[in-house]
Amino acid sequence: MTTQVVILAAGMGSRLGRSLPKPLTELSDGRTIMQQQFDNIHHAFGTAAKVTLVVGYKLEHIIEAFPDASFVYNEQYDQTNTSKSLLRALQASSSGGVLWMNGDVVFDPAVLDRAAAMIAREQSFVTVNTSKVSDEEVKYTTSAEGYIKELSKIVVGGLGEAVGINYVSAADKATLVRQLARVGDQDYFERGIELAIEQDKLLIEPVDISDLYAVEIDFAEDLERANLFV
Repeated sequence: MTTQVVILAAGMGSRLGRSLPKPLTELSDGRTIMQQQFDNIHHAFGTAAKVTLVVGYKLEHIIEAFPDASFVYNEQYDQTNTSKSLLRALQASSSGGVLWMNGDVVFDPAVLDRAAAMIAREQSFVTVNTSKVSDEEVKYTTSAEGYIKELSKIVVGGLGEAVGINYVSAADKATLVRQLARVGDQDYFERGIELAIEQDKLLIEPVDISDLYAVEIDFAEDLERANLFV
């Protein structure tokens, strides 16, 4: 089955202070953040992978840069957060599971090799980094069985940080869609996952990629750090 991949790229990314959408920020190797993501996707899943971009802010620039992708429009990109962008993408997806990522993450190609093994098992997962736990990042805890228990920025005693590359299996997708529809417009998609775990007993595995690089680009110093890897 063709792997379905969603990249969330609707936001304004104002903290980085660039005029173009953040995923089009150029890296030191000449690629944009999003091109690095496409290269990683093709490395792990081949060029047949179906990539859908959720667009909003200055969408014409992203469409021009990646004309062969599919697109979902979040017309409320300036009023909603990633929960509603992901909701639109999952509602537009074909049958089967969906791998998704934030459009501002620069990451090691091996991350998706690790993800591919989980996808082959049809196991929903969240990639995590246990090497640091920053207050401003999405953190997580696990249950006694080792599945994700809590997943938010306000988690106390977090075991690590969520990286922003996740997968929902075909069996779990309808549940996540229902919960994403329920959460607030300003909620991150992690809130939908957390509610699905709490209310629907969804089993989401943490996939530790602490030995690999993954940098979320919010500020200029993040971009400098990412450029050390590419």
